[in-house]
Amino acid sequence: MNITYQSIRSISNHYEFLLKLCGTTQSTSLSFSLARTIHGNMLTSGFVPRAHVLNLLLNIYSKSSKITYALHLFDRIPEPDIASRTTLIHAHYESGNFKLALEMFHNTPLLIRDTVFYNNMITGYAHNGDGYSAFELFNLMRRDGFKPDNFTFTNVLSGLSCVVDNERRCEQLHCAVVKYGTWVSKSVLNVLVKVYVKSLSMGSARKVFDEMPVKDDLAWTTMITGYLRNGDMGVARELLDGMSENPGIAWNAMMSGYVHQELHQEAFDMFRKMQSLGIPLDEFTFTSVIKACASSGLFLFGKQVHGHIIRTVAKATPEFSLSVNNALVSLYCNFNKFNEAQTIFRIMPKRDVISWNAILTGYVNVGQIDKAQSLFNEMPEKNVLAWTVLISGLAEHGFGEEGLKLFSQMRLEGHEPCDFTFAGALKSSAELGALAIGRQLHAQIVQSGFDASLSVGNAMITMYGRCGVSEAANLFFLTMPSLDAISWNAMVAALGQHGRGVEAIEVFKKMLTEGILPDRISFLTVLTACSHAALIDEGRYYFYSMYDNYGIQPGEDHYARFIDLLCRAGKISEAKDVIDSLPFEPGAPIWEVLLAGCKTHRRTDLGIEAAEKLLEMIPRHDGTYVLLANIYAAVNRWDDVAKVRKLMRDRGIKKEPGCSWIDVENKVNVFLVDDAVHPEAYAVYDYLEKLGQEMKKLGYVPDTKFVLRDIDSDQKENALSTHSEKLAVAYGLMKLPQGATIRVFKNLRICGDCHNAFKYISKVVSREIVVRDGKRFHHFRDGICSCGDYW
Repeated sequence: MNITYQSIRSISNHYEFLLKLCGTTQSTSLSFSLARTIHGNMLTSGFVPRAHVLNLLLNIYSKSSKITYALHLFDRIPEPDIASRTTLIHAHYESGNFKLALEMFHNTPLLIRDTVFYNNMITGYAHNGDGYSAFELFNLMRRDGFKPDNFTFTNVLSGLSCVVDNERRCEQLHCAVVKYGTWVSKSVLNVLVKVYVKSLSMGSARKVFDEMPVKDDLAWTTMITGYLRNGDMGVARELLDGMSENPGIAWNAMMSGYVHQELHQEAFDMFRKMQSLGIPLDEFTFTSVIKACASSGLFLFGKQVHGHIIRTVAKATPEFSLSVNNALVSLYCNFNKFNEAQTIFRIMPKRDVISWNAILTGYVNVGQIDKAQSLFNEMPEKNVLAWTVLISGLAEHGFGEEGLKLFSQMRLEGHEPCDFTFAGALKSSAELGALAIGRQLHAQIVQSGFDASLSVGNAMITMYGRCGVSEAANLFFLTMPSLDAISWNAMVAALGQHGRGVEAIEVFKKMLTEGILPDRISFLTVLTACSHAALIDEGRYYFYSMYDNYGIQPGEDHYARFIDLLCRAGKISEAKDVIDSLPFEPGAPIWEVLLAGCKTHRRTDLGIEAAEKLLEMIPRHDGTYVLLANIYAAVNRWDDVAKVRKLMRDRGIKKEPGCSWIDVENKVNVFLVDDAVHPEAYAVYDYLEKLGQEMKKLGYVPDTKFVLRDIDSDQKENALSTHSEKLAVAYGLMKLPQGATIRVFKNLRICGDCHNAFKYISKVVSREIVVRDGKRFHHFRDGICSCGDYW
């Protein structure tokens, strides 16, 4: 008997040795293959292994993710011990089947449980991101009479760090750590510091940190990161400087904090110091410094960093290549260096969703929408950011309809939009003037809980403002829980577009009293508001206060708005004096507003000079030819009009056709001048003819000077009656319910005769008519326009 027992033990030890050897292999597939061979040998030899050998085999199957083999083996163990059960529970939650793991946990008798068993399940909760359940199981473990150890506290604290929302649970666990004597464990104290930092309890975190007998790099880095997240840059730097050693992870955290706070010079200084101290530079270092270069406009320095990486990093790991290349793609895209960005993107050995989003964002930012859409369709994986970037980009570059279609496609494919996605869709609605869709989006936003989002609120103000409902924009502005400079700018712009210049200035003043410093956009919006409301003195004051009071150097766009203000008011000579004194060569925007002013106020010679400048700068722009022809036509220089039109034909320049549209029953109806394509075009003409008779009874006389062709008066009157905005308004009157506001949008400036006609129409039909042209809104009520005939 003794010999047989020794033989069996010897065989058992041999199998145990082989299985342990399998567990040391780096490849799980190889480990599984060897273990399966050993298992087969056991079965064919008739050897019946004991529990410890079966547990070794079960452990290999579980770690190799061969859950079916593990279950098959477990089911054949007559009386599975606690080790078997612990192993299989671990296998279940690692394979994603948490339900089976919980079922086995609860079915395990209390008598055979041990601390390791509870630790295993707590670890499962922690890995699953369920910190609350990990904490509850920790409490159950103590109630069941099991003493937690270092591993218990490490895992329950790790789980809690994922979801912690207050100090209470942290303090409870802290007390338990002291009670059970695990406060001397470095791993436990490290995680305790991490949990306090996550709960923003930096005072408690610092107390634990200061009392730690031994502080490793992880503890120092956790504290530094915590202070950085709180914006305590000075304290974080003091901690870093107080370290006896210089671990790269802590220095990288500090540099990343500087970049996040836009302290770019400090980040560059740290980068240089790391090099001088010989601290190894890794992907985190380079990613941070490249981001700093992109944010601070230092392209050449970023390019030097790229060269340094090529020279010094011989064999980059896949992780290094991916993160650094993503940052480089963003850098080159940021400076419109698309050839370089595309080259890096193409040769990347591995790309992730960040890589695709970086190049997509670059295309969108420079307006290459066709390429952006093509790339988007190629993307192997699209996250919410990718959808958001393209939806917003389409809206910002005038493709509002495509933006809304993409938003609908996103929803149909099961992706849930975030607040920034909704903001992009709202911008698309604003671009189209699609009020009904904008209101639908508003309802969806409330249902989704994003109505308090700052980005959504700002987009909502713009949407309502550009859809002709400035009252709704103002109401939303007043109810927003928080405001930033963009919010105030959006509200000033909304009021300015509607000719409510005095109110726009009041909002601007209120912004200043709230302590919000104006930026360059703020002055663009307030100057526009002054221009549309004939607030000459106020506009002049705000223009010169930009630099005098706020140190903001006016750009060409600011000068263009100021010159436009003067030109609209007929102060052409003063406008020309401003142009002559510009600190730079005037570009096309300057000459365009001067040309428009000369056309309005019949300054023929100066208008011709402005047109000549524009024909040199932007010879393909149709607007210059049209305005120049208008100037000649206004003084009956028909030969010169003919010459301008011939020049357009010779150069292949086509005038952009006037186009107006109106939303009726959620369908956008588009009208062109002399439209015969719309299915109800002739019914609209008949309606307009009847309406014209009523208008003439009130004194309306067609203003034929706006027909810039040398034809007889009857033909001119007929030409005026077919303008696209008249057709759209008439269609709205025919189709919309009695009393409903007519909202029409036009791509070009409304003509003077149409403006006059709409005043009469609003009186005849007793309806409000709102027209948004290429410059501003006009609200016609009872024979009066909100612009006061100043536009």
